[in-house]
Amino acid sequence: MASPLDDRTRAIISACVPALQAHGLAITTEMYRRLLSSPDIRGLFNMSHQRDGEQPRALALAVLAYARNIDSPGALSAMVERIAQKHAGLNILPQHYPYVAEALLGAIAHVLGDAATPEIMEAWGKAYWFLAEILIGREEQIYVAHAAAPGGWVGWRAFRVRDRQAESADVTSFELVPQDGGPVMRHVPGQYLGFRLDVPGQGEECRNYSISSAPDDRHYRISVRRIDKGIVSDWLHDSVDEGTVVQVSAPAGDFTLDSPPPGPIVFLSAGVGLTPFISMLGALDAAGATVPVRYIHGTRGPKAEAFGDYIRDLAARGRIRADIFYSRETPPQAGSAPAGVTWHDGRITPQWLKTQVDPRATCYICGPDGFMRDMIATLKAAGVPEARIRYEFFGPAADAALAG
Repeated sequence: MASPLDDRTRAIISACVPALQAHGLAITTEMYRRLLSSPDIRGLFNMSHQRDGEQPRALALAVLAYARNIDSPGALSAMVERIAQKHAGLNILPQHYPYVAEALLGAIAHVLGDAATPEIMEAWGKAYWFLAEILIGREEQIYVAHAAAPGGWVGWRAFRVRDRQAESADVTSFELVPQDGGPVMRHVPGQYLGFRLDVPGQGEECRNYSISSAPDDRHYRISVRRIDKGIVSDWLHDSVDEGTVVQVSAPAGDFTLDSPPPGPIVFLSAGVGLTPFISMLGALDAAGATVPVRYIHGTRGPKAEAFGDYIRDLAARGRIRADIFYSRETPPQAGSAPAGVTWHDGRITPQWLKTQVDPRATCYICGPDGFMRDMIATLKAAGVPEARIRYEFFGPAADAALAG
């Protein structure tokens, strides 16, 4: 267990909040420049998030939140758990932490210059290792649980693509089975897999993809949207076929379905944000859950709608009530909608959502950051308690409203 920080250290870190507000992004950008110069570390990061600046912005928000809550670290428990789960998905180990310490402290000294006094640098060194020890301890618990679970493993395990299936114009599913022929750890609906991929011409790339299949002990499925100029998504769509072998880490993530569900459920998604919900819906269907389930999804049009047949089947069998919004193409004629499905023209709006959501429901949200921010604010305004608003984002949380 990490030793508590002393009063002087906490006071210095708190006093740094204005400097972090002014220079936090410059510090984290410089930190990543230093960190990624090491070949031992570079392969652990999604480089596309470096190029578009998302990762440095997300880390700047996290560092600022840490400084603001240095006197009450318990307020950051959700953020710490999210980070630990992400690290477990990438197989981050204790020996990686000194690289980050050197890069972060060096970046603080570089950006702040003479303002980075020895006292400030000492305080940040202590604060970094205090948080690092908490993360290392939690990550070790996750790895121990993975090793002990039936079909579980620690580190990278070879999986073979058994099947691929086009789900829409730009989403393809890949069914994965272990190359060793053994069982797999049953995931909790909503979790993701970490991947270490050797992309020709690009080298090693790491990614996380939500599991889109219901839990079982033989295989996983991921469903990936092709991103414009996406290094990994293009490779997956264009080159990965049946028989391709990829390296996979055990399921991780804390955006998971309550079991059993305590009451009504709302799944609220946009675009490929539906993937964890497909796993959750599969689990609920297999368990014969009787709670009311509302599925609300925004997509560009019928050709872009992934898993549309599956959703219509669930609705026809009375398992869910579905609302599908088409933002760029005209929806099918309203009279042709199957039982349990309503088609809408346009985007999901706060005005519409306020009239639809049961305040007793647990609401799960996944999609672009702006979409989630608007939906979360709407749900709160509609009277849904914050504890029953759950959300997951793809990649780093570069939005202050989602970073906590």
